[in-house]
Amino acid sequence: MIDGTWEPAPATRWEDAFLSGNGHHGAMVYGDPGDDRVIVDHHTLVRPNGSENVRPPELADGLGRLQDALLAGDVTAAEGFGAGHPLVWVQPFHPAFQTRVRRDRGLHEAVAGYRREVDFTTGEVTASYEAWRSRVFVSRADDVIVQHITDLGLSAHLFLDHALPGAPAQLAVGRTTVLTPEGANLALRIGYPGSDVAYTGVTVARVDGGTVHVADEGIRVEGARSLTLTTRVRRGAGGHPDLAALWAALPHEDYDALLSRHRPLHRTAYGRTTLTLREAARERDLPGSALLRTPKSPALLERLFAAGRYHLLSSSGLLPPRLTGLWTGDWETAWSGAFTTNANLNLQIASAASAALPEVTEAHAALVHGQLADWQDNARALFGARGIVAPSHTDGESGHTRHFQRAYPLHLWTAGADWLLQPLLEHAEVTTGTPDPRLTAALVEVALFYEDFLTREDPDGRVAVVPSYSPENRPANASWGTVNATMDIAAARHALTTAAAHAPGHPSAGRWRALADRLPDHLVNEDGALAEWAWPGLAETYDHRHLSHLYPVWPLDEINPYDTPQPARAAHRALELRGSENDSAHGHLHHALIAARLRDPARVSAALDAVLGGDFFHDSLMSAHYPSRNVYNADAAHALPAAVIEALVQSTPGRLVLLPALPAACPAGELRGLRTRFGAGLDLSWSDGGATAVLRPTRDARVDLRTGDGHTLTETPAGDPPAPLELTAGVDRVLTLGPR
Repeated sequence: MIDGTWEPAPATRWEDAFLSGNGHHGAMVYGDPGDDRVIVDHHTLVRPNGSENVRPPELADGLGRLQDALLAGDVTAAEGFGAGHPLVWVQPFHPAFQTRVRRDRGLHEAVAGYRREVDFTTGEVTASYEAWRSRVFVSRADDVIVQHITDLGLSAHLFLDHALPGAPAQLAVGRTTVLTPEGANLALRIGYPGSDVAYTGVTVARVDGGTVHVADEGIRVEGARSLTLTTRVRRGAGGHPDLAALWAALPHEDYDALLSRHRPLHRTAYGRTTLTLREAARERDLPGSALLRTPKSPALLERLFAAGRYHLLSSSGLLPPRLTGLWTGDWETAWSGAFTTNANLNLQIASAASAALPEVTEAHAALVHGQLADWQDNARALFGARGIVAPSHTDGESGHTRHFQRAYPLHLWTAGADWLLQPLLEHAEVTTGTPDPRLTAALVEVALFYEDFLTREDPDGRVAVVPSYSPENRPANASWGTVNATMDIAAARHALTTAAAHAPGHPSAGRWRALADRLPDHLVNEDGALAEWAWPGLAETYDHRHLSHLYPVWPLDEINPYDTPQPARAAHRALELRGSENDSAHGHLHHALIAARLRDPARVSAALDAVLGGDFFHDSLMSAHYPSRNVYNADAAHALPAAVIEALVQSTPGRLVLLPALPAACPAGELRGLRTRFGAGLDLSWSDGGATAVLRPTRDARVDLRTGDGHTLTETPAGDPPAPLELTAGVDRVLTLGPR
């Protein structure tokens, strides 16, 4: 299967449950005929923990003293800025409950005739054994989880089960069951301890044939031909909801009618971009668990590309993907299941623009624009500045900075807003070529912050970024808060020049350009590597999972092999020296993305091999944060498509690079439906015999064309650089590369 995966046995762990989602609701499907469980998730489900009302502390009055101390050489001065303010984790993401259709016997191992699968093109999860069949999808059209079970003489107990792992003992649980002519209506209301906030799940059960009666905490169905469930969750404060209205609002059509309304919405989005690897055909029909045991298989990479794209789309809607995407089966989610913005979220959505998933970008835009007022509070309270400063973590509700910790002083990190706006800027480049007014206004806000914040100078009269923090690393000979982290310099320069370019009439546009020109150059250290801190005397710490100092390479393209070859060599040396520390999946894939920009296919391949061979993926093809499937986490699953795409095709508004870092696992294949940042669609096919790229421009463009090592355009004499491409809207252009 290219566009799906399957298993010969039901899931016994929630991590292995197949996934469906519409960006609002999520479903985790076990597929057990004896105990047919579907865990229900929703993006809004975060447990109140007191953090929701915490605002950033007023620290700006002490900023000048901190800057003086750091510039004077006090390498621990930043530890006192914010000391005494606790680290407050955001409200943790949690599951709602699970629907259970329980019969007398379960099925926990592979047996002849059993199969469960998920169809990535429709989002439908199915499982079958003998006469029993279960089908589940989450509707994009109706925002509801739909399940249909068929079995001659179906007899089972149906109930909504809130007792998932980690559920607080103090939850206030209320149940309602009402029999109807069609079957029954069920409701489960959960109140959080010490809060007036609660959530309500409602399910309408329609039973075909047989009998229904109230039993225990749900209903008992006897002798039915089929059972159809529609389920929805709502969270909010206040009194008890109108259950009759919630039940009435659920769609009452049959399963196939609901699926037919949903299918084109999902299929159109998922199918815009596809990857086919030629060497994958012989293993394409294996179950996912078998492919995971053959990490060098092109079929595994092909399937994980498709699964990553499917899961990314399915978890993006109301909000972008969390650390766990849209799914969890446990109330104790690592790092609160938050949106972590200093690498994780950024990596997960990296393919949205190029892989034609505007749904993901729109979800990300909803998160960003919905929190700009909070980001303004951060800038004012912490730095006494106008503009915006993004937090390192958010639960999707509050954007206030609350991460105060000596070893992770993320309240000092100022580059977040620039990085979070970059995917929106790339989307604008792919579509219209120009940011919309809302994005332009946000870009201006970032520039206003830097205009107010960058007031100090180094001994040479260049602007100093102080305080500065390189997530989540520290110099070997200093504390975490320092001066001139390379990431902060790059973000400030990019933010100022980008705002000036897109808001040229703003009264401060000239000042922004001048301020950007006064920022320090990046520093090359004694190892010939791009330094993580452009400040004399700060020693490198090379073994770390984050690669924050290579932000000017990816995603910014400020440093690249074409315009800035010497800095690119220094960046490559920094990449060579970087360790993987604790083998976090996001670190490996971040490494792959940077290696692709620096035209290093061996490093791309090594990073992909580390992830594919490190036992990072569950049978669901959702991933883990650490090897050995430790800590359910979407970073690897969602970021892998971006790493593959960057290795095959890269674009900026003025450049196209074909096959810059072809991975060893991809000797031949097709990548179709890509979008470029100069406004053209692109289909690429390649093999040892050459490559063909078809460009479909939607606007006129003049593009610098580059190819990876060993690849040359057939129409270009050997050794000569290719002439710029002149593209005309509506006129396809075919490019042919000769054999490697």
